[in-house]
Amino acid sequence: MRLQGQVAVITGGGQGLGRRFAHRFAAEGAAVVVVDINEPKAQAVASEIQAQGGRAVALAADVGDEAQVARMVQEALAAFGRLDILVNNAAIFSTLKLRPFEEIPLDEWQKVLAVNVTGVFLCCRAAVPAMRRQGRGKIVNISSAAVRMGRPLYLHYVTSKSALVGFTRALAREVGDYGITVNCVMPGATVTEIPRETVSRESLEAMVTARAIKRQQVPEDVEGAVLFFASPDSDFITGQTLVVDGGLVMR
Repeated sequence: MRLQGQVAVITGGGQGLGRRFAHRFAAEGAAVVVVDINEPKAQAVASEIQAQGGRAVALAADVGDEAQVARMVQEALAAFGRLDILVNNAAIFSTLKLRPFEEIPLDEWQKVLAVNVTGVFLCCRAAVPAMRRQGRGKIVNISSAAVRMGRPLYLHYVTSKSALVGFTRALAREVGDYGITVNCVMPGATVTEIPRETVSRESLEAMVTARAIKRQQVPEDVEGAVLFFASPDSDFITGQTLVVDGGLVMR
């Protein structure tokens, strides 16, 4: 119960890794605000948590929309009275197609950056005032180990996730005086219920072969690292990025 009495906002919480984070945080005692652009999926996860005796509410929001993000934080505060943890997990990735960078349409490039980078900025900007008033807070940004791999044919996604590393470091400097930590987790390719155009069975098998831990990566492999950065165990750690990929990339 490391998060007992705390309130966590998890974006992209309606499926995949976000769903697992929501369940784990609830099991650790947090009240969870499940945010997703797909409201039925967010509501389904909140209902699952409630059925298990946890506290959760569902909110629909596009993190790339300033007004919707402001409403998200207002409704989270109205529901639970405080905001202790923000997990910036929402991103565009599963619907993207692998293609040479010259073939990426400009509108697709801009949309990926708007959600994956600007969305994180907007969520942090909206959440930090509540954390500052409390004198503490935890922000966990979800990047990708694809950044360390320099994965080709995926330039907009890799660029957006790379930006979160610098974002994490700079924001950590700005908010440390308020008792707020900012850290980043880079998951490797993780098998979830979400179908992905960019990860084939062959590429997953190749990653397993190249890892030090030779098996597929699952959401449970990532949730512990995110929980660590959200919990008091990491109170003196900020501005850091942790790769969780089974030893595929080591630096």
